[in-house]
Amino acid sequence: MQPNLRPITRETTDVSSAPGDSNADLHRHQESVPLPHGNRADVRKLSFWYGKTQALKEVNLPVVDRKVTALIGPSGCGKSTLLRCFNRMHDLYPGNRYDGEIRLYPEDENLVAIDPGLVRLRIGMVFQKPNPFPKSIYANVAAGLEVRGIKKRSVLDERVERALRHAALWDEVKDRLNGSAYGLSGGQQQRLCIARALAPEPEMILFDEPTSALDPLATAKIEDLVQQLAGEVTILIVTHNMQQASRISDFTAFMLMGEMVEYGNTDQVFTAPEDPRTDQYITGRFG
Repeated sequence: MQPNLRPITRETTDVSSAPGDSNADLHRHQESVPLPHGNRADVRKLSFWYGKTQALKEVNLPVVDRKVTALIGPSGCGKSTLLRCFNRMHDLYPGNRYDGEIRLYPEDENLVAIDPGLVRLRIGMVFQKPNPFPKSIYANVAAGLEVRGIKKRSVLDERVERALRHAALWDEVKDRLNGSAYGLSGGQQQRLCIARALAPEPEMILFDEPTSALDPLATAKIEDLVQQLAGEVTILIVTHNMQQASRISDFTAFMLMGEMVEYGNTDQVFTAPEDPRTDQYITGRFG
């Protein structure tokens, strides 16, 4: 556990108000607008196509602010497709198409209708396999900050340290920040990717099976980290591991064949599911 960490705040950086000097102070204001119904986002009748193949069918899903929501379901059910809609990863490939909405609050913007570059500045992502940049540990964490226009070294130093502390990695790397990220173990690389996602202070972080390529010890560290981050940042996680979903999530959504079958409090979904298909999947009768 990480005692005495300063909470992550959701701030916007007003680069335009800074003087031309790259060392000028950056002006920020902390978000204070209340969220409707306590949700950071709402998925509303979202459909998605890979070319002519429909992968999501009018999906609805609330994403509660500063809680962990797990997406579960068999391979090919659409959970990773849904996750990647949140930061518009599908836009990197031609022929893909969205219909419906993902409302992000408090601005009440439709994520599938605005500039995907702006979306990715606000919603971070951690992938199935660690994917550090071929740079130093420091440069990996600072990358997202520099994209935002933050150049002042003292600000970068503070934010990099803070992100590494929140990712439970600072004590392990503080004496080799200029060393290659490739020199870290697989579990350390994944925590570095989490620090990289945390550094720009995103509104949400998406996790796509973040422990599937890790050993049990590294998996336990990532699970502990996700639980520590809950309460500070909104988390949406895809997992095939039913035990993991039940351990770390506050809410669980079960998907099947591109449709949202059931959503609710994790304890309720796992102990008293309303749909028989959810019960069949959780108890291992299919999938």
